[in-house]
Order: sequence, then structure tokens, then C-alpha cells
Amino acid sequence: MSLRRFVDEHDGAERGLVLANRSQPEQLRTMLAGVFSEQPVAVDEAEVEGVAEDTVLLLDESGEVLAESSLDAVSSSLLFTNSDAFVTGSTGLEETSLPAVIKGLEGVKFRLRGYPQSHKEKLLLIAVSRQIERTAWQRDTGTHRASFQRLSRIVDEQGTHRVYQTLGKSDVDTHVYGVDDAGTDWATELGVTVHAGETEDYRDSWFVIHRPPNPAAPDTPNPYALLAVEDEMGVWDGFFTTDPGEALPVDDYVRREL
Repeated sequence: MSLRRFVDEHDGAERGLVLANRSQPEQLRTMLAGVFSEQPVAVDEAEVEGVAEDTVLLLDESGEVLAESSLDAVSSSLLFTNSDAFVTGSTGLEETSLPAVIKGLEGVKFRLRGYPQSHKEKLLLIAVSRQIERTAWQRDTGTHRASFQRLSRIVDEQGTHRVYQTLGKSDVDTHVYGVDDAGTDWATELGVTVHAGETEDYRDSWFVIHRPPNPAAPDTPNPYALLAVEDEMGVWDGFFTTDPGEALPVDDYVRREL
């Protein structure tokens, strides 16, 4: 058994994005389509009555509108940024905000390439990871678990270090996972619990999970989980979800097995 099983068993949802009443340059439509060109997310353009100019609509399989966001919001969070903004810390927790149409892609099963195969595809999961970290920080309670493949990334990446320093100082019980290639002296300073190992789950998984303190209690917010596994060098299969039926079993597995 491994984390890969959860990805293999996930029945991915199909979603569509429609750029409605575009007034901005064609380049933006092309960029939006390019981000999802290899994903089960169709990107179209249309004139839609009753909708403001330059609005991105999220549709389900039947064509029902699930969410809408301005093209400016989608551009600033996804199209006009890059992974360096998260690595260097120029985009902090307090500035992280995913537009509704991107949050609404939960449940979709993605296959994403990292650099150098693609400059943009993997950014979607990076942005969602930061959104989950922000959610944990804002709630200031519960348990947060995140894997890094190599634990040295927490030390070497200024933005990542800053995020986990912030979480470590909060009331969130924060756990980090990966191959120990940097020692663990830094863990005490950050206030996080380190889990180091050499198995496939440590080497090839990417998970970020926030679990509220009592998920079964009435009015408790949903958990939030992202899980991806590296299928080949630089290529990731995964999904993100707020469905307790999917997020909690992943968290249970990580807590029990890692």
C-alpha cells in the first residue's frame, strides 16, 4: 500500500472554463488555455448575456455554472506569476488568494509537468498548496501535514521556510515529511515535527493536508487536501479536495504509515 493508491482510485471530475465577454488581449485567452491544454479542463470563449466583461466561468459536466471570477484575478494568481514567487517568499500567506474558479477545480485529476518540461502546469498545485497552508494559518487550529521529497527545501527556499515558521508559531500542529538531507536542527527553531524516511511515499509524494480538530462535529469546516505522486521524473498525477470522504483517509494513512 502507498499514497499512489489514493490517486489511482480517484475518479476525476470533468470541468470547463469559459472566458466570457473578453475585452482584454487574445494573449490572455491563449495563456489560460495553455495552462489546461493537457488537462480534463476544456477552455472556451463566448459572449454571455448578463455577465460582466472578462469573466471566467467554471462549468460542470452538464454545463451548469459553478463559480465565476474576474480574468484579472485568475491572471494575477496563475497566469502572471511563477513558482519563484512562492519559493522566494515574494508571495506570502497573507497575500495568497485563489479565485473561486480555481478552487472549484477540486476533484479534477491532473497530470502536470514541472520545469523544464513546462513553465506553468505545476504552478497550479503550488498555488493550491499555498492556499491550504493559508487555510491552516487562518484557522489557527487542527493538524497540518506537508511533504517536500527533500527536507532541505524547507531550509533552502526562503518562502517555504517563512511559511512553515509562521505555521510553527501558530496553534496548528504542523508536521513535515521527506528524505532527511539537511539534518533536523532547524525543526526546533521552526516549531514543527519532522518525519524522515526513504520509502516511495517520502521520495515521490506531494501532499499538503489540513485537518480540523474534530471533523465529525457539527459546523466544523471541511478538511483540505492535495495529493500528487511523481509518476516519472518531473511529472505528477494528483488532485485536491475538500471532501471529507477523500481528504481524511489520506490524512489517516499519512499519520499511521509515515
